[in-house]
Amino acid sequence: MQLGLDDEEFIRGRVPMTKQEIRILTLAKARITPEDIIYDIGAGTGSLSIEAARLAEKGHVYALERRQEAAQLIEANREHFSVSNLSIIMTEAPAELEELPLADVILIGGSGGHLTEIFEAAGEKLRSGGRIVLNCITVQTLSAALQYLHDHEDRYRYDAVEVQVSRLRRVGPYDMAQAQNPICIITCVKEA
Repeated sequence: MQLGLDDEEFIRGRVPMTKQEIRILTLAKARITPEDIIYDIGAGTGSLSIEAARLAEKGHVYALERRQEAAQLIEANREHFSVSNLSIIMTEAPAELEELPLADVILIGGSGGHLTEIFEAAGEKLRSGGRIVLNCITVQTLSAALQYLHDHEDRYRYDAVEVQVSRLRRVGPYDMAQAQNPICIITCVKEA
């Protein structure tokens, strides 16, 4: 299965999308297997959901999204990529997590300011040895995540990497690096 679909392949709107390079790293950190059950919390356009569903071909992905426009984009991308093992749940997490089956992997792309509550609910739904992969765009999200993990070091072991991607852009006869937003990817493994 091809990993790292081109950004241009996705149907886009005004909803933020996890870009190809970050998707590849996030999915590598998630270590998705074909049978995994995955939640994608704050799924946005569904780019991670689509790629996760393609990797977990015998498993299932639950894309949780609170914004109607984003949920419609996820639906459009699900149809565009002919992905059948992806369910879209219109909700503001952590609501409705308790209704889902136990997860092997939980991706968190957006928390709507409810990161602590999401971590608490996700911890109850994550299998032992399961992984949470959190993409932090803001310093506040990074700070809140690290504080939670420090306070719960008996529950998770984690690592974090900050990624800065630049893409070359033509400027006349020259090529110039155009920096993308830095992202901190935190990978948490639930202890037995």
